Amino acid sequence: MSAPSVIGPGLDGWAAARDVLAGRRTYEAAPLVPPVPASLPPAERRRATAVIRLAVAAAASAVEAAGIGDPHRLQSVFASANGDGAVIGAILTALAGPERAVSPTQFHNSVHNSPAAYWAIGSGVGGASTSLGGWDGSFAAGLLHAAAKAVTRREPVLLCAYDAPMPSPLSEARDTTLAFATAMLLAPEPGPGSLAGLDIAFVAGSCPAEAAMPRHGGLRPIWRGNAAARSLRLLEALAGGESTAIALDYLDDAHLTVGMRPC
Repeated sequence: MSAPSVIGPGLDGWAAARDVLAGRRTYEAAPLVPPVPASLPPAERRRATAVIRLAVAAAASAVEAAGIGDPHRLQSVFASANGDGAVIGAILTALAGPERAVSPTQFHNSVHNSPAAYWAIGSGVGGASTSLGGWDGSFAAGLLHAAAKAVTRREPVLLCAYDAPMPSPLSEARDTTLAFATAMLLAPEPGPGSLAGLDIAFVAGSCPAEAAMPRHGGLRPIWRGNAAARSLRLLEALAGGESTAIALDYLDDAHLTVGMRPC
């Protein structure tokens, strides 16, 4: 695994967040403004929602950090529990009104793979892409799928996990309190930019919460408030260069363990 990207409140990129994640600097919460990815052409930039900008920025940063000069064939996995809740909310509101008129752009952005499509357009990537969701286990599902792709196809795979708050009344069914995204490159073999090797195992039984939570108390509200932030314990271990095993939420009756060894 190469250096990841991380975008969240008080976590403005891997370089800035690394000392916080490793416990060398105190976490300080700060508002997050979803970045506008420079890779998107002007037309797509205008159409992109906050969720799309969040995911595309995280993906682009991770690919840049991995030093992939030509990502044309790069495969990817995009994981999100909520998709674009703001877009879905707007469409449902329109359908409930007298005109029942849905914006074509809103409809285009409503599908679960829209962030992956925008990223492919902006970066010129033509590799196979999977977009998936798995409630609070979305990051674990994405990690497992991306790792399986990397190992079986013997090629690097981009994993991007992201989520953002949803408007009412959707928020009453799914409370996501803040925006967060992370992305990383998984490769079948260690390379010059690799930070760690991973051994991923599927384990029966529910995930022990304390084992899955970030060690640093200031990061726990982020972990609780966003499904993509279930990645934080893994990001802490990467930032600290730990040789350890962590647990990740996956299913009600199963979880993942990830053994990590620094490269």
